[in-house]
Amino acid sequence: MKITLWSLFGLGLIALMFTVSSIQSQRKLDAPNIVVSKSGENPFLTDVELLQLLERENLFHNGIIRENLNIAGIEKLISNISHVKSVKVFTEIGSTWKIEVKLRNPIARIFNSLGESFYLDDEGEIVSTTPTHTARVMVVTGAINDRKNGYSVSEIINNDSLISILKLDDIYRISDYVCYDPFFRLMIGQLHLKKNGDFILVPLVGDQKIVFGSAETEEEVEAKFEKLRIFYDEAMPSVGWETYSEISLKYDEQIVCKTKPTAE
Repeated sequence: MKITLWSLFGLGLIALMFTVSSIQSQRKLDAPNIVVSKSGENPFLTDVELLQLLERENLFHNGIIRENLNIAGIEKLISNISHVKSVKVFTEIGSTWKIEVKLRNPIARIFNSLGESFYLDDEGEIVSTTPTHTARVMVVTGAINDRKNGYSVSEIINNDSLISILKLDDIYRISDYVCYDPFFRLMIGQLHLKKNGDFILVPLVGDQKIVFGSAETEEEVEAKFEKLRIFYDEAMPSVGWETYSEISLKYDEQIVCKTKPTAE
């Protein structure tokens, strides 16, 4: 008797689960709850733009039923956007479903020697520009051969042939330091690469040129910025911001300055 009752209970439970699953699969879904995690004031992708993209690609429309929702297709579409770091799509109980997107954090905008423009993010990945969104980051110009559809920083530093001809890894070291340093983030507005391989910092305060030189290691970059920080803290207040036309950090353990010519 007990065995029969338990068997009937089990069959009934299976039938109930099948019925619930069948009802759920035919349930009409609401518009997705889209959560975009971003850095900075102007994100490269908004929830409104994302929903419009899904509608254009026929991955969502009003009244879509659960069994027709292509979760894998939606995740693939969103993850192929260069500004997206990660994406997760999942359904919830009832008619709700959710899209969680984490965006990349740009730290520099690069204008290369070929007329292309792109962003570099805090993980050394290349991020495309958009006509509708911009990021307030340091601008990088000059003799840059890296392409917008080229190699990431990690690919460059692990390839001996690339590291000798491309500069994205050097640009990343300087940009990453400036982006996360409260003082230099407000002080430095532009980075320029000369044909001789020297990097030049262009400050937002004063009109002097700061010759940074090379940036082959994180230790080198940190040491040069610390020299510049000490110079700003100790020398600039006494001599004045308009005294020097050039400040060079190229040489170990010293700073070489050129004074502006005095007008007669």
